[in-house]
Amino acid sequence: MFDSLRRAGFQVECHSHAEAILRVDFPAVIEQLTTILLGATIPVEEIVGSGGGETKGTQRLRRALHEHGWRKHKFEVQRTIDGVARESISHELDHIARFKAGVLALEIEWNNKDPFFDRDLENYKRLHADGAISLGILITRGTTLQDEMRAMVLRFAVEGGISGPDDLTQIGLSPTRRQLTEYTRRVRGETTFAEAWAAAFVQDKFGTATTHWRKLEDRVHRGVGNPCPLLLIGLPARLVTFGEPQAVVETLIDEGTASVE
Repeated sequence: MFDSLRRAGFQVECHSHAEAILRVDFPAVIEQLTTILLGATIPVEEIVGSGGGETKGTQRLRRALHEHGWRKHKFEVQRTIDGVARESISHELDHIARFKAGVLALEIEWNNKDPFFDRDLENYKRLHADGAISLGILITRGTTLQDEMRAMVLRFAVEGGISGPDDLTQIGLSPTRRQLTEYTRRVRGETTFAEAWAAAFVQDKFGTATTHWRKLEDRVHRGVGNPCPLLLIGLPARLVTFGEPQAVVETLIDEGTASVE
């Protein structure tokens, strides 16, 4: 299951019998996710232009999921005693899909603070215990994407001829005074401006305390979210592309910007 994703560098883990559940009750989901993820790309310009926020590539993933029937939904769980409402809890999820065999939930954590994993996993645990979902899916930056981020941003800087603050302004970035001071400090350490900017940009925007595979894996292996069946998917570095024609990049950005109805 998901062999083609693994061959393409994606990390895939199943927990609490998630693999058996998907194989038997939700085989269409395996095909859907494989098709969507294998078709995903993220031009490096989007990573830099997003300033560390959600890239248009992530938004394109959301659109593709929407086109396959995955919708945002707020679950309302109300507890009553002798017909009197005592407690009401809501859980809003970005993507759920309903099938004859049950309901699946999916969240994409591209680059939030890592406690968002706790929120997602606890939501899944509670909703599964209440019989609202059969399985939870989490997609985040994989190990290669996290580990190679600095090298990819540096490659972008070198190939783009970024050699000073003015070059950052030319590509639409507006460094803060703190950031400019950090670049200067690093350059004094006998490194180029491109190296200083890439290192500081990645440390600032994609640091170890953000949502990526190791942070997710650590929580799941400690039992957070258990016993909800879980499918975890890590996005690989190979999704990031270089040298795309400007027209292609603009088209991809437009697709990611288009609203999901």
